[in-house]
Amino acid sequence: MTAVRKELKRRRGFVAFWTLVASMGIGLMLVLPAAASHPEASLAGSNFEIDANANLKVDDPAPSIDWASVSEARKNDLATGTNDDSYAGGTKEDDACPGVTTGSIPNNKSDLLTFGAYVEPESGGPGFLNLFWTRVQEPSGTTLMDFELNQSSTLCANSVNPVRTAGDLLIEYRIEQGGAIATLKVRTWSGTAWGPATDLTAAAQAAGTINSTSIPAAESDGLLSTGSVSPRTFGEAQLDLDFVFDEGKCESFGSAFIKSRASDSFTSQLKDLIKPVPVNITNCGKVIIRKTTAPASNPSTTAFGYTKSFSTDPSSANTFSLGHGQSKTLNGVLFGSGYTVAEDTLPSGWEFVSVDCSASTGVTPSINGSTVTFAVDNSADILDCTYTNRARGTIVVEKVTDDGSGAFSFTSGTLTPSPFTLATTAAGAAGKNSRTFSDLAPGTYDVAETVPSGWNLVSSTCNDGSSPGSIGLSAGETVTCTFHDAREKGAILITKTRKHAADGPGAHPHAGVTFTVTGGSLPAGGTTAVTLANGTVCVDGLVLSSFVGDYTVTETVPSGYSADGATAKTVTVSAEATCGSGTKAGVSFGNTPLTNITVSVNSQVDGATASTIVCANSVDDTVASGSTGANGDGSATASDLEPDTYTCTVVVDP
Repeated sequence: MTAVRKELKRRRGFVAFWTLVASMGIGLMLVLPAAASHPEASLAGSNFEIDANANLKVDDPAPSIDWASVSEARKNDLATGTNDDSYAGGTKEDDACPGVTTGSIPNNKSDLLTFGAYVEPESGGPGFLNLFWTRVQEPSGTTLMDFELNQSSTLCANSVNPVRTAGDLLIEYRIEQGGAIATLKVRTWSGTAWGPATDLTAAAQAAGTINSTSIPAAESDGLLSTGSVSPRTFGEAQLDLDFVFDEGKCESFGSAFIKSRASDSFTSQLKDLIKPVPVNITNCGKVIIRKTTAPASNPSTTAFGYTKSFSTDPSSANTFSLGHGQSKTLNGVLFGSGYTVAEDTLPSGWEFVSVDCSASTGVTPSINGSTVTFAVDNSADILDCTYTNRARGTIVVEKVTDDGSGAFSFTSGTLTPSPFTLATTAAGAAGKNSRTFSDLAPGTYDVAETVPSGWNLVSSTCNDGSSPGSIGLSAGETVTCTFHDAREKGAILITKTRKHAADGPGAHPHAGVTFTVTGGSLPAGGTTAVTLANGTVCVDGLVLSSFVGDYTVTETVPSGYSADGATAKTVTVSAEATCGSGTKAGVSFGNTPLTNITVSVNSQVDGATASTIVCANSVDDTVASGSTGANGDGSATASDLEPDTYTCTVVVDP
């Protein structure tokens, strides 16, 4: 912590000072600063009213402020009497952790009531520390108060004094009996004792006053509910914090409290005290960077990189990383402008969405993409930004053929490349093929299949319920859209006729005839079908011949008939059909009934005659022949004869 200690820094342009003029019969006359409408002792650059007749209300128009218009840190002393805490007899300011007792403070100038502290921010500087105190009654001598500013908030063994750190400050506030203006001096803790006093008032780095008239309860900012604050029982002071800090080094005080002394000797006994209040006295700002992702990601595996371009004290790395739900707080940000922080390293599959700095205090950043530019020129400045990123999505287009395999073309107006082809290698999941489109921004996408000839699109669905024509892709989502195709199938209509004299001339339906269909995609044994009463039978579910080749229809010719032509015929299935609809491939078979002819010879007298028999068809082809035996009897038979004219010649020889 620097000192005063080294050299007091006079504020540039200081104009608020007191000119004291001795006026016979009147006492002291106060000459006002130009901006005030009543006497003030406020330091230049401050809007806080340190009134010549100290009070708590705001007397001048905005931007003037006073205790009644700010939220200060305030603490009341314990009630006067046996329970009021105070320092034990013989304790001195140089005691690092002085003893504390109760009930030892008489109702005089040493008995404190209330203590308050408020840090007024200042653009381009650490600001002003404003302090006030009240006590039980008007003093009979010099007013002596010591304000102690500590860097640490940890209490020493007496549970009152913070543990002192080298560089802590002691502000002595002194007003002579009957005086109106306080003299403020500062001492610095060396680590073992308070150093010599430096006059801040003379250096125009501090000012203090006391109330010369009563303050009504209505104007006491809650100090009283009735009555009034007696004259010379309320005092206030203001310190220019420039004297506290070294440029280029971040320093801060976190605690302040007040003590009274028995006399104007610095080594005199300490009397009453009011326990510390927390304060934030610093010459630095703060930067907070927060991280959120959509969807929520695992911060241990997904991290985003940031780079800053400003210095802190103590120094900090210029790069850091954050995961979802994490934040980085950079304290000790030195005053300056043109500072930047940027998210510049994104894990694969993620995109920057926005950065929101609306939670900032005293900072108005400019945002360009993921880069935030800002200035810190006030100890109250806090840049508080939340970066939001979302995971990019993935769409998987999957092709499944329910039977067979093939190549299929797809198009899309939103996915690249388009068109693209997926070729299956076998039926079902084992032969499926797919294409993955990664790193997609959330949005709506589409994909469509160009169904090739001979195929039917059985189904097209996406696993998130979307239609393939309008795929709703959310952040981090993987959507799989599956297209199922099946080969077109046709049918063969088999027609079977026969000649049947009893039914009249011509061909007639032949029921009950068995046919076997083989080839194509059928198993090795094929499939069988039997003609119905109308002489037809249909076989469907046959993959088109363009995929699997032609089919063979084979008749099992029934007994007693001969086939009219080939019994096995080749059929091409070229159109989608079922037995109930569509254009079926047709094939016809005809049968002719067969006849058996028998010619017999019977000699009436055994052995008396001998005969020969010869039967021939219309083209004189012999179909049967025979001769009689020794007894003269015999026959000739021709079987499985198709319709024709047959002539049998019998020669009987006696």
